[in-house]
Amino acid sequence: MKIFTIAPDFELPDFEGNPVRLSSFKGRKNIVLVFLRGFM
Repeated sequence: MKIFTIAPDFELPDFEGNPVRLSSFKGRKNIVLVFLRGFM
C-alpha cells in the first residue's frame, strides 16, 4: 500500500474488546494505520 492510498474498510476490536470499524471515522478524523511485522 502506498502513501495516501485509501484503505479498504475493516473492523477490529479496541483495547476493551468493542468492535471499531474504519469507516466510522470517515470525514471526521485523520487516521494513520501502522502494521508491525511481529510482536513488540
